[in-house]
Amino acid sequence: MTPTALLCAQVSTGAATMELGNISQPAYGPGPEAPGSSTPGLVGMVHGFLQLVQPKDLPIELIADFGQPQAEETMEEQVQELLLYELGFLVCMAIGLLFIILVPLVGCCFCCCRCCGNCGGRMYQKQGQHTGCRRRALWVSVLLVSALLLAGGICALVSNTRFSQAVHGTFPNVNNTLDDVRAYLASIPKQINFIIDSSDVPLSHANSSLQEIGPNLGGMIVLGIRSGTDEALGSLQDLLQGMEMLAATFGSISSTRLRLEELQSSYSQRLANLRDGLSQTLQDCGRPCGNVSLDGLAFSANFSTIPSVEQQLEALEGVSGSNITADLEKVNSTLDSTPAKVQEQSQDMVTKAQEQLGLIRQEIRSLQEELPLLEVEENVGAVVDNVTSVLEQYREPIISLDGLRWSICVLLCCMVLLVVLCNVIGLLLGPLGLKENVLPTQRSCLSNAGGNFFMAGVGFSFIFSWLLMLLVLITFVLGGNTYTLLCESWRSQQLFQLLDTPGLIPGFNLSELLGQEGGTTNFSEMYRQCQQDAALWQTLHLDQSVSLDELLNISQYTGEISTAFEKVNITLSPISLLSQDQGDLLLNASRAGQPPNFTLTLEQLDQTVTQGSLLDLAAELEELANKADAGVKDKLKADARSLRELDKEMQTKFPGLLQSLKENIHSVQSGADLLEEQTKTALDKANKTQEFLERETANIIKNETWAFLEELLDFFETYISWAKSRLTEDVARCKPIAQTLDNVEVITCDYILDSLNAFWFSLGWCTVFLLPSIILAVRLAKFYRRMDIADVYRNEVLEMPPAFNLYKIPRPSTRH
Repeated sequence: MTPTALLCAQVSTGAATMELGNISQPAYGPGPEAPGSSTPGLVGMVHGFLQLVQPKDLPIELIADFGQPQAEETMEEQVQELLLYELGFLVCMAIGLLFIILVPLVGCCFCCCRCCGNCGGRMYQKQGQHTGCRRRALWVSVLLVSALLLAGGICALVSNTRFSQAVHGTFPNVNNTLDDVRAYLASIPKQINFIIDSSDVPLSHANSSLQEIGPNLGGMIVLGIRSGTDEALGSLQDLLQGMEMLAATFGSISSTRLRLEELQSSYSQRLANLRDGLSQTLQDCGRPCGNVSLDGLAFSANFSTIPSVEQQLEALEGVSGSNITADLEKVNSTLDSTPAKVQEQSQDMVTKAQEQLGLIRQEIRSLQEELPLLEVEENVGAVVDNVTSVLEQYREPIISLDGLRWSICVLLCCMVLLVVLCNVIGLLLGPLGLKENVLPTQRSCLSNAGGNFFMAGVGFSFIFSWLLMLLVLITFVLGGNTYTLLCESWRSQQLFQLLDTPGLIPGFNLSELLGQEGGTTNFSEMYRQCQQDAALWQTLHLDQSVSLDELLNISQYTGEISTAFEKVNITLSPISLLSQDQGDLLLNASRAGQPPNFTLTLEQLDQTVTQGSLLDLAAELEELANKADAGVKDKLKADARSLRELDKEMQTKFPGLLQSLKENIHSVQSGADLLEEQTKTALDKANKTQEFLERETANIIKNETWAFLEELLDFFETYISWAKSRLTEDVARCKPIAQTLDNVEVITCDYILDSLNAFWFSLGWCTVFLLPSIILAVRLAKFYRRMDIADVYRNEVLEMPPAFNLYKIPRPSTRH
């Protein structure tokens, strides 16, 4: 997957998100399998040799013009240029032909010459002081040449085997490559079907949106209306809530005032009775109790003077008893019922729109028959099937012929190895049988056999070298030329430029093969784009012959949907926030709800409940009881206990009520300060909102209806855009086509031609080194073969057996 990058299109509406997914790509095989053996160093040498033989680039213009109807002079010039381009191969061919002709002739002449006793045929060897050194030098040279011949023969056998492996592996490799092509071609209709099937996503979303047009469009209308009414509704609801809370607070003040009056009336009598009793007790106490003051046994505040709030309560409770709250709730219920009304009033439009959705579905489904990619897939698929059938037809004959070829090549390689074997046996037997103290005429049979093996190798070399060179020449011309013309030009992209030449191959037109009329598609551009994994739509420039805008044109159906929306008439019930009387009621209540002057009341609330502390008076009485007479003492203590009990009761009754009254007074004062301004602000917002509703409700319905239509059509616009981009960017990514061509190049060049070229190079190597092998073997054989004529030199120091002393011979002579 190239993993490009994810290709996912999303469009958000008020209720859903549309996901169109990704185009899946097929999985392909790992590529052609290489032959078992490998000779990278040898192949590199072959490439270097071919580069020396043919260093020029492919003459594209010359080959393109060659064979076209031209003047005779122009044709001769082209032939000369082609011969000049093939000059390296022609020179090598000339050398090979000379070798094929001259080596057998030289062999025949050499044989006849030796039969006549010349060319080393006379069994006589001149002896000298450096004879041993020359023999050893020749022995090492023959050994080196034999090693080179052996290496060349082994490389030829390996290359021959590798060529057979490449031929046998060509068929499964090509079949695997064609399977990848089939998988690629089979993926094209699947990918197109995926794009077509993906049209169900926008269609289902659009159909769902139409079926739920009440919640969707109605919700959008409600949101548009609420955007102008919610602030006013909130202000009015806050105002009503504030008035309700203020009324509750005034009610609490009123009830607290009444409770305080009741408690004050009740405890005022008890304080008076207690003061009268204490006064009598203090009189009975006499002088010690004369300084006790009873002025504190009275309330410090008169709770009946707390201002009345009944007027404020009546005004605020009048608002609570009105229908303002119900009317505001009616506004909300009217808005809440809007989706149902929209659903009911748009049924005809929904039915017509759904009919157009069905037509859009049919139009998109017909896309499969009109896309040219399927025609390309059919044409290329037919070519692939033809190639497969041809391969299967010639598979067995080719394998059989290759088996015969392999046997002949192995036999010729064995001729090289036979020469090597003769040389090796000669190199082994010659030194083993040679004794330096023995005269050439007295050499052993073992030494003589070694020399004879050298001569046998020479004979085999003369007999088979021309056959080897003939095979080398044929395979060199075929393999070398094919490699330079095909493989080198393929890798340099010159071959594609040549194939782009119009009319080069009679009856072949790439544009017609791909189903294009008057197309300008060429191999070079296709190959480059396919290597970058471009989509076939871009590679074949299908936009020049087919317009996706026309194939995916659904404007007539979306236009019918728009017309249906224009005819729909959505009306809502009138919305009224406040009547004039309700507004006046709220304004009057805000004014009448202002609290009375609580300044004096708050001052009184800040004082203690009684004018003096009852606990302090009780403590003072208890202290006097300790000093008073026994008759008064008990009364003082009893009065002290009464004071403490009364204080305890009053502390449980009054402080909570006083604190609550104080807090409620502060609350109404702070709330009432903002009430009138809040009321004016809320009424002003309500008036503006009412004007907004009367002026903009119809526009909101119209605008939201068109916004819903745009969102509905946006499903299709997004799908069409997604389908176009996927067809032009993801469908039929043609990297497998480039990979197929690369696989063919690998099979042809890296496996077959490299093996063939390595074979003739190795065999040519052996053939060339047969010449020095012949010369050196002939020279070395005379050092081991038994001579018929002995040689004695004057002034030469001869190697004699240990029993003889060295001596000098006065003059040369021969003896039999």
